[in-house]
Amino acid sequence: MRKITFAALAGTFALAAPVAAEEAQTAEQPKLTVITAARYLDVVTGKYVENPAIFVGQDGRITSIADARTVKWGADMHHVDMAGKTLLPGLIDMHVHLDSPADIGGYRGLEYTDSFFAMTAVSNARAMLDAGFTTVRNVGASNRNDVGLTQAVTQGYVIGPRIAAAGYALGSTGGHCDQTGLPPSMEKQGKAEGVGDTPDELRYQVRRQRKYGATVIKVCATGGVFSHNTEPGQQQLTEAELTAIADEAHMWGLRVAAHAHGAAGIKASIKSGIDTIEHASLVDDEGIKLAVERKRPVWFAMDIYNTDYTQAEGKKNGVLEENLRKDREIGQIQRDNFRKAYKAGVKMVFASDAGVMPHGLVGRQFAVMVQYGMTPLEAIRAATLNASQALGWEKDVGQIAVGRYADLVAVNGDPLANVRELESVDGVIKGGAVIEHAR
Repeated sequence: MRKITFAALAGTFALAAPVAAEEAQTAEQPKLTVITAARYLDVVTGKYVENPAIFVGQDGRITSIADARTVKWGADMHHVDMAGKTLLPGLIDMHVHLDSPADIGGYRGLEYTDSFFAMTAVSNARAMLDAGFTTVRNVGASNRNDVGLTQAVTQGYVIGPRIAAAGYALGSTGGHCDQTGLPPSMEKQGKAEGVGDTPDELRYQVRRQRKYGATVIKVCATGGVFSHNTEPGQQQLTEAELTAIADEAHMWGLRVAAHAHGAAGIKASIKSGIDTIEHASLVDDEGIKLAVERKRPVWFAMDIYNTDYTQAEGKKNGVLEENLRKDREIGQIQRDNFRKAYKAGVKMVFASDAGVMPHGLVGRQFAVMVQYGMTPLEAIRAATLNASQALGWEKDVGQIAVGRYADLVAVNGDPLANVRELESVDGVIKGGAVIEHAR
């Protein structure tokens, strides 16, 4: 058996791939990898399993789990020894913008050429992987930067997490997902990519995003915080338009995320059959009741940490006062509504809106989720078990179990006692291979 301790794995890394692709292999790799640690968290039962030996096949998936004290080691096994560590499933962030550097706000983005933002996506993806997020959902990107990044990760040109990519977000003319910050003379002729103003136009946009590589659909049902001339509470698409988007996406086997701050837009999105409600800042009691009672599961993806960053650093980064004002107005309301929705039984997933804040800091949200009502276990489930179900990838990621990818994070302490352990993880494994920390 070839045994390698965690400390000696500084030069080992995994070629990242999406759920549908097999992990890249080399002729030198052993037939079987086994990962050992002090224990791992079974997120289904909420209990620790002591002394695990997690066996991983060449496709990066877990083939079996045994008690390390009873295992007879094979000579050709590759042993990853996480001695003394606690393992958790690789974390999942359901709301990121990988091509959005957090320190470039407002009109400062006009200082850079269009392709600059695709370049930044590479390091942002790596920062998320280093933070323990082995799967992310990128909900909207200019120039389909997220689709291109997914392809680069799949082919091994870039090291990064598994990515569910939306391509262009869909929205109405003049809405949050349109380009609202430029004069008419600087806009392209015709509607911008992703923009539609009738159910049929928006059905076409669903088909167009899927055609060019989207694996999830993002739509802006209401105004937003970081757009010009929109207010977060404004509903910007009708229920009929939202239903057309949801029906079309579901027909193609895609799930839909709706940016929806305002109460009316949230309720219209839930009624339309949309799968996840992003932000949900101004949700009212009726909206919470609709979410709890809907037969098709609906998940709230509430980014309740990033206001700390945007209020502290936004002005320095170039964020306009208009946007900082909206951020201030809804930040605490969103956190209070997170508590209310969670207590009422709304299904929750982890969603940071990374890009508004630095991608490497997203683990800080766990503590805020606990502060506003969750147990540490439920906060962890939001970023593992729940997120995998909301993605429709529950057979691939989200728990440490036979058949799932061997995507793991390691920490020194007990995250069920102190969830802040997840703010700086001590090791990351993707598809059975240790990821060398980039920094």
